[in-house]
Amino acid sequence: MTHHDHDHSHGSHHHGHDQGHGHTHGTVDPALLSTAQGISAVKWSLVLLAITAAIQIVVVVLTGSVALLADTVHNVGDALTAVPLWIAFSFARRTPTKRYTYGFGRVEDLAGIAVVLTILFSALFAGYESVLRIMHPQTMSHVLVVAAAALVGFTGNEAVAQLRIRTGRRIASVALVADGHHARIDGFTSLAVLAGALGVGLGFPLADPIVGLLIALAILRIVWQSARSVFSRAIDGVDPEVVDEIHQALERTPGVVEVTETRVRWLGHRMLADVNVAVPSNLSVEQGHAVAVEVRHQLLHQLEYLSDATVHVDPDTASGQAHHRIPEHRHDDLPVHSH
Repeated sequence: MTHHDHDHSHGSHHHGHDQGHGHTHGTVDPALLSTAQGISAVKWSLVLLAITAAIQIVVVVLTGSVALLADTVHNVGDALTAVPLWIAFSFARRTPTKRYTYGFGRVEDLAGIAVVLTILFSALFAGYESVLRIMHPQTMSHVLVVAAAALVGFTGNEAVAQLRIRTGRRIASVALVADGHHARIDGFTSLAVLAGALGVGLGFPLADPIVGLLIALAILRIVWQSARSVFSRAIDGVDPEVVDEIHQALERTPGVVEVTETRVRWLGHRMLADVNVAVPSNLSVEQGHAVAVEVRHQLLHQLEYLSDATVHVDPDTASGQAHHRIPEHRHDDLPVHSH
């Protein structure tokens, strides 16, 4: 006994955020709303970062600051990360097909990996340029202009960080939240450029490339943190407490004798659950079905971060996956086998 339709709309809210969920009846898909918010956040991120990077590029050409170059490369990389995320959110709005029966939410995980690789490239490029400048020192002009461009970088990135983190948490998109934290640290690297410019102004020309190298190392740290969360999601890692919360929610559900198996996974920014529950073996099929409907109802009510649940009902005399095994048998001229 599997998936049962249910006429409440449940938002795919992030775990731990106490958001009210409306009982909008009908065919409103909460993922559609959340991906529309996702696309909007990504779009505005792209615009803000493009403006920030454009201002910085002009100053890099004018002054030859390698620390500002590192920061600008990072901002350009950050703006480009909006593109795979944009594609992912657009895909998530598509309806499932016969080939892609679960829909296209997984594209978001691929986008997250693309983001991580983009950030890695910007770290390596910034590091290479900085080392080159330390080995072959050059003078940097217009120190105050570089300082002003650094402040522009900080402001642009902080605005983008707040937008992305807020929206990412609201729609439970780990890729968007990771990208927001990346933008925030990128803002602090802009302040490092400011410190480098002050160092040059005080008569220490190597301050600029040294800051460039430190920025490259900071970007590498972001790569590591983002990669951990993105790859964990891509291979279906979830918080272990989610499983505990599912069990707690179902222990109180009438008719449920035992919860035997629980599997939870992410599909983009939507969390799906599969549960096996045991019910008294003397129930009719119709009564067993009613328990399954109530189980799904309770899960989606109590755990707002779940966007769907598939419920399998077993009699309590044969509960658990072990009882689903079909013993050794023979058919269709196949060798003896079991399922």
